[in-house]
Amino acid sequence: MFKGKVVEVRDGKVNTEVVLAVAGGMKVVAMISKESAGHLGLKKGKAAYAVIKASSVMVAVD
Repeated sequence: MFKGKVVEVRDGKVNTEVVLAVAGGMKVVAMISKESAGHLGLKKGKAAYAVIKASSVMVAVD
């Protein structure tokens, strides 16, 4: 889980892309439903958490 601040919210027809600035100058991008974004009241400057749940991580090289 990473605490951050919303830096961008892009609404699509079905989903909303949310960009969070987190520690170390990194950004986390998430696609969530428009309904969820509305319930969370996401807007630029609001504090939020990126909660990451993954069953696997893939690594690749050139």
